[in-house]
Amino acid sequence: MTVHRLNGTTIAPFIPGLVDLYAIVYAEPPYEEGPEQVEEFRTKLPTEATRAGFAAVIQTEGAAVVAAAYGWTMPAGTWWSRADTEPPVELRNADKLAVMEWIVHPGRRGEGRGALVLQELLDDRQEPWATLASDPRSAARAIYERIGWEQVGTSTLPWGPKMDLLARPLRRTG
Repeated sequence: MTVHRLNGTTIAPFIPGLVDLYAIVYAEPPYEEGPEQVEEFRTKLPTEATRAGFAAVIQTEGAAVVAAAYGWTMPAGTWWSRADTEPPVELRNADKLAVMEWIVHPGRRGEGRGALVLQELLDDRQEPWATLASDPRSAARAIYERIGWEQVGTSTLPWGPKMDLLARPLRRTG
């Protein structure tokens, strides 16, 4: 097992493995995504890696990516574009780490791999907050709540279910 802390310039060699993992995880219920969504992810990821504050933590076994988390800085004054509600003012007015993906190979769940990559992503960030969108039907949603994420809103996507918008402080905000 190897853990890789990556940024926008070092992620390129890991993109194929990350896309493979995405395809496996998001083929499962409740997502049931297919080749079209996987191709969209493959196409978007290199551009996402150029966003300010981009960071990824990827765990590999041999050549296979078995767990990953990544995100970037959502600047102060901004919030999720399709949010149905406004966040608390202290959250909106601060830079936030927007966690975009947190995925673990189904055969590796329950081994602490997901916890490791997510915590590595959250550690040592400059932003005082982290935020993410979670499908309320997913197993991950209950995990987020158990580890301290709190719902601060919802977002309605035109192509999917209403998502829960979650946040948690990364360091003291006062």
